[in-house]
Amino acid sequence: MTYPQPPWTLKGDAFVTLQLLDIARVRPLIPAELNIVSVLPSKTVGGVYLSKYSSGSVLEYSELIIIAGFLSYKGKFGGWVSHIYVDNPDSVAGGREVWGLPKELAQFSWEASSVTVSQSGHLLCKFNYQRQSFGLPLKLGAAAFSRKESNLLIFPAFVEANFGLVSSNLEIPTTSPFASLNISQPILTVHSDRLNLVVDAPTGVGQTRL
Repeated sequence: MTYPQPPWTLKGDAFVTLQLLDIARVRPLIPAELNIVSVLPSKTVGGVYLSKYSSGSVLEYSELIIIAGFLSYKGKFGGWVSHIYVDNPDSVAGGREVWGLPKELAQFSWEASSVTVSQSGHLLCKFNYQRQSFGLPLKLGAAAFSRKESNLLIFPAFVEANFGLVSSNLEIPTTSPFASLNISQPILTVHSDRLNLVVDAPTGVGQTRL
């Protein structure tokens, strides 16, 4: 596989949901060394990131990311990617070899008001939404932790886009690998168009037990 070196610049459209997640549900998915930040009793925040990167991107592909919690470690904060699916083999290779992300291949079907993600004929989820009528231009930054072999990593991402609120829901069958997280009803969903996302190289922050 061939893939570009970081940083990756990705342009297109994306949806981001915000959910309250049970800490007991996500704890088995996260290295024990990372602290799960509680925002309410027994709850952390996570969500779903669903995007389609098109012309002008270093690679063109669709992506589904499940963020299984908000974490802290040695004064650093970021999300944890428990599941991630793309439809480009080069993106799989780069995600695994550079960022230590558990990328897998999947199939994406984009319709006027829904996106269906499946893998080998099995439904992972269907995302239903109503598009925004306006957007607010913003520049934002975020970070995520990952693990490559025994190394704990963190990497930053910077985004510039028009952001607007949309209504949405997720249909997730019980056979989906992330069904146990109970993320079918977002408390907030944001659509970003004219997306310009820059994902930088990771840096090591510590060690974890395999």
